[in-house]
Amino acid sequence: MVSAESSRPQLINARGTFTPLGVSRSSPRVAAAAAAALADFAIMEDLQAAAGAVIARLSGAEAGTVVHCAAAAITLAVAATMTGTSPDRVAALPDTLGMRNRVVLPATHAVNYGHPIQQAVRLAGAVPVIVGASKLCTIAELTPELEHPDAACLLLVSSRLVHGEEPDLDSAVAAAHSRGLPVILDGAAQDFRMRQLLATGADLVLVSAQKYLGAPTAGLVMGRANLVAAVRAQEKGIGRGMKATKEAIAGVLAALAEREELDIAAWAAAQARIVDEFTARAGTLPGLAVWAEPDPTGLPFPRAHLRVDPDRAGMDAPELAMALRAGRPSIWVMDHRANSGELVFELVALRTDEVEAILDRLAALMA
Repeated sequence: MVSAESSRPQLINARGTFTPLGVSRSSPRVAAAAAAALADFAIMEDLQAAAGAVIARLSGAEAGTVVHCAAAAITLAVAATMTGTSPDRVAALPDTLGMRNRVVLPATHAVNYGHPIQQAVRLAGAVPVIVGASKLCTIAELTPELEHPDAACLLLVSSRLVHGEEPDLDSAVAAAHSRGLPVILDGAAQDFRMRQLLATGADLVLVSAQKYLGAPTAGLVMGRANLVAAVRAQEKGIGRGMKATKEAIAGVLAALAEREELDIAAWAAAQARIVDEFTARAGTLPGLAVWAEPDPTGLPFPRAHLRVDPDRAGMDAPELAMALRAGRPSIWVMDHRANSGELVFELVALRTDEVEAILDRLAALMA
């Protein structure tokens, strides 16, 4: 018999779609689709064709496909810009002799999401060319590097990882296109904004399927049909180890179906109410100032921000984050601003009982 104690969550993820915490939760519908696929056989080409058609319809892209994950999508997209669908070039990678193999990347986008993004580029055999300073990259700085015979320009959209003042995406895409270079736009957590990202003119847009979509581990690639075909072609080369599984694609199809059925405006309003209630209640605790902020990239939900007054709270923000994590259940929050006295709580994936558990823990720690 399962006790009430053992059925309580052992980990509450208020940190967002964080890979070390398992990224996200899948719905029963998505889990059932993946489980059904595991119990059966499938023609993989047919599964990919079905997923590609749905991705294209939802995003407005010419074509789409599924790969193993968003990190793999970066490597395969870079490879696609170098090889096209040429079997000889695909088989040659990571040897890029005779290919245009430089990938321009603003320094503000040279992030580490578990490994450096430059390594994802190098895995394809390409050479990352970092432009600008870590806190600033302008179009004027980017433009000279785009004059070289490069393979592509790689840009990033992220609410937390991108640092400093970055170049305007539309302008950066236009600058690359004016010199005949394709643009890869990595928007890992931006599945709500696929159409917006494609509207920048980017040739390939990459998103994670397991973040807010809640699918099994997979990456979605969408954009120009010839480049999507070139991504698929990598399955005969370096992409063999980065291919999507049948259960991942089945889960992606279920997750995309749920997204198509979702009333995003109603969902966003519900998320705002949850955060408003959380901030109102947490804001009554001594030593805490709490408020809501919208996602800086335009995702359709806010997050709760909490500033700690060490004198009144008896601990500073890093200590509070550690105390939350050390308890049972272990509560993880965004602590990238902790040294400035601020913690951030993302409540999107949490149940009501988990939100209550966070409020109870905060109250106990602030008592």
